[in-house]
Amino acid sequence: MEKNVDLAEIVAFLDSYCRNGEFKDFDGAFNGLQFENSGSVSKIATAVDAGIAEIELAAHLGADLLLVHHGMFWNPPIPVVGPSYHKIKALMDNDISVYSVHLPLDAHGELGNNVLITEALGLRKIGRCFPCGEIDIGVLAAGPQGGIETLSTRLRKLFPDTYKEILFGSSKPKKIAICSGSCSDAVEAMPGLDVDTLVCGELRQRCFSMAQELHLNLFPCGHYATECFGVMALGELLARRFGLQSHFLEMRNPL
Repeated sequence: MEKNVDLAEIVAFLDSYCRNGEFKDFDGAFNGLQFENSGSVSKIATAVDAGIAEIELAAHLGADLLLVHHGMFWNPPIPVVGPSYHKIKALMDNDISVYSVHLPLDAHGELGNNVLITEALGLRKIGRCFPCGEIDIGVLAAGPQGGIETLSTRLRKLFPDTYKEILFGSSKPKKIAICSGSCSDAVEAMPGLDVDTLVCGELRQRCFSMAQELHLNLFPCGHYATECFGVMALGELLARRFGLQSHFLEMRNPL
């Protein structure tokens, strides 16, 4: 028999576990329940984005909660026309709720993107970096014994389709900064942290010149690819806690 859990119970757990209230997010991003369903959850789908493809795939799987990193709403007000209308209609037609966790999921100390990337690379966490308000988003890790060559090998294995490198820094970095997603502003902060190596998601074009001038190693491995970790792990945590199924919806996003 299919199990049903009150949506409100799951939302209360997520709000507390992700510490949403402690963050002032970018661009008006709203962390928490963004779209309500009829009140119960029997199956969870997780995804990086709340796009129409993810919503339709969640509906196909019979999910009634879509847990995402990049939510539906950023810069309100948003007219409910065109793609926005089709997404909302698909959610209502299939009784799907949407819960979004943006910066709180990048920064989370247990299931955050940056902590999990650090673990996946086999690196030792030694601190935090890149503050957003009073909370640091990024992770500082000790450089591997094999230096840049070892780090590069591990990154190519972890991000085979999106790996890129810009190498103007030390071949044996003592510290590595790790920050998922969009990280151009973080590059400017690196010299003040005594860090010359950054693993990140995406960078602006100007960061190439900055790497040359500041003698930095930059590894932009894809905004999407670096932000799959947290939402997948959070969905699995919900599945264990509430006795539900969770399915990660992978979109082969090259960006």
